Amino acid sequence: MIRVRISNQEAHYGGGLVSGAKILGYFGDAATEILIRHDGDEGLFVAYDEVLFLAPVYAGDFLEVTAKLEKIGNRSRTISFQAVKVIEASRDISNPTKAHVLSSPLVVTKASGTCVIPK
Repeated sequence: MIRVRISNQEAHYGGGLVSGAKILGYFGDAATEILIRHDGDEGLFVAYDEVLFLAPVYAGDFLEVTAKLEKIGNRSRTISFQAVKVIEASRDISNPTKAHVLSSPLVVTKASGTCVIPK
C-alpha cells in the first residue's frame, strides 16, 4: 500500500484535476515493490489488461494505492490495483486549505496488468 498526497504540481487540467496517467504511475510503483519483494527484481511492466477511471482526483486529495499479486507464471506476474481517495481537498476558492476525511474511501481507479521478470 502506498499513501500519497496529490500536490498542486501534479494537477494537469483546469480546476486542479489530475491526469489518470499519474495514478497509473503509482500503480507502476506498487508493482515494482511487489516484484522486488517476491522475485528480488524490479521486472518490467508489459501491459494493463483493464483500467477503469471511476472518480476524479484533484490536487490536495490523499490516495491509498494498493496492489495484489493475483497470478504467478514462469516469468509473468498478474497484479490487480486499486486507488481510493481517503481525504478530499476543498475546492472552495474562499478556503483552499480546507479538507475532510471521507467517511468511506472512494474508489477512483481500478486496474489489472502483467509484469515480467528476467530468466
